[in-house]
Amino acid sequence: MLTAIVLLPAAAAAVLLCLPRSTPRIAFLAGWAGSSTTVLALTLLVWAGYRSGGGIQYETNVRWIPSVGIGYHIGVDGLSLPLLAMTAVLFLACSVYALRETRRVREFAALFLFLETTCLGLFAALDLILFFVFFDLSIVAMYFIIAGWGHPGAARAALKFFLYTFIGSLALLLGFIGLYLAAEPHTFDMVELSRQNPLAGRSLYGGLVLLAVGVGLAVKTPTVPFHTWLPPAHTEAPAEGSAILAGVLLKMGTYGFLRIAMPLLPEAWRSYALVFVIVGLVSVLYGALVALAQTEFKRMIAYTSVNHMGYIILAIGAAAAVGADTADARRLAVTGSTYQMVSHGLLTGALFLLAGVLYERGRTYDMAAYSGIAARAPLFAALTGVAVFGSLGLPGFSGFIAEFQILAGSLGPRPVATGLAVLGILLTTALLLRALQRMFLGPLRLPDAPGAARPFADLRAHEAAAIGPLLALAVVLGLTPRFLLDVIEPASRRVLELLAR
Repeated sequence: MLTAIVLLPAAAAAVLLCLPRSTPRIAFLAGWAGSSTTVLALTLLVWAGYRSGGGIQYETNVRWIPSVGIGYHIGVDGLSLPLLAMTAVLFLACSVYALRETRRVREFAALFLFLETTCLGLFAALDLILFFVFFDLSIVAMYFIIAGWGHPGAARAALKFFLYTFIGSLALLLGFIGLYLAAEPHTFDMVELSRQNPLAGRSLYGGLVLLAVGVGLAVKTPTVPFHTWLPPAHTEAPAEGSAILAGVLLKMGTYGFLRIAMPLLPEAWRSYALVFVIVGLVSVLYGALVALAQTEFKRMIAYTSVNHMGYIILAIGAAAAVGADTADARRLAVTGSTYQMVSHGLLTGALFLLAGVLYERGRTYDMAAYSGIAARAPLFAALTGVAVFGSLGLPGFSGFIAEFQILAGSLGPRPVATGLAVLGILLTTALLLRALQRMFLGPLRLPDAPGAARPFADLRAHEAAAIGPLLALAVVLGLTPRFLLDVIEPASRRVLELLAR
């Protein structure tokens, strides 16, 4: 079942590429949407059969390159299953949003389907090299999406994205090889490596491996100072590409910290946890302050992603605190980190799709060019308001559950850093509410949009069908979080058990 989920989008992409270019445009888009719908349905079946607290399930472990201990080992647990489901939801939303796409539709749909396989495969991977393969292939797919379908200037942004993240992936590979060489017998299998704990008592070696793995994952997350590729990539990418980049690809870094760095390098993580706390705090404050200075709506959202990812890094750094009196707090921090990944994926994915609507209507992201949009496009204004308030962590949304757990879990182990991180919430509130006020209230002001039938049309049916369910799901997770927490919490306890060795 899990292999079918991972490989189905790539198989569908191959089928689409075999169809002649003369095939009607809607056939390619329907094939993309149909494949994504099937993946989501299969993921829900896996969720329905998943036993909370049962460890890794739906495992497949096949020898791939046995001479060097590499296998096709996949499975899901409470860390990966929510991210698999979020990935399936976001790709389906993007396929619906793209129903009016007209530029090289066959290649566009095939690239997104291939990218979906890389994302699903990474979250299911239980072998370091398999993880690395999917990690690297996602970079290639996103590079072509940005360069091929982005705005003017996209080629430069795509190249910067590729170079940064590819160099980061090389550092990640060095760290994986270091783990492989330390294990006896040599293996890249994550389950076996967590059982062996091969770097126990080897502080220098463990520190170097953590440095390589940490840099590779930090570039992908991204954290300060490795974040500079993110704003131009987001700004120049098509709306669907930005939604997947923020909603899914950034989570590859934070998920890697929880899946690889913490359980496989426990001693090194405990020794250098303060570094991650500081990096997380700097990302929180820097991301919010720079976002406050932005004049473009999409670029502002990009910097808020640096801020939100900073909370995750802060929490997982705080989770390494020692002492029985902080056990519950550390569990909250890890659980909140995973919840934040899902929440941020849904809400920021919706925000980037809404930014795409804004650009499609006015051909600019400059917030100063708009005013009074709510009178002309009430549904667009309402959904943007919902997405903004969800991103602020307002009660009733998934962001509140995530941020509350992160702050409550980090406060005991790291009170000073957590107290300062609260300032990030205040800054984010200021910048997002200011954007809402400038663009949607006041007298009507719209930029010139040559060729547009109407100055600013409200959301079309396919746009509302793509964005509405993402926000509805964020509300569901904000009001009834128990069904997701029941899946995440046992896995969080397992991570902390491995970290305590």
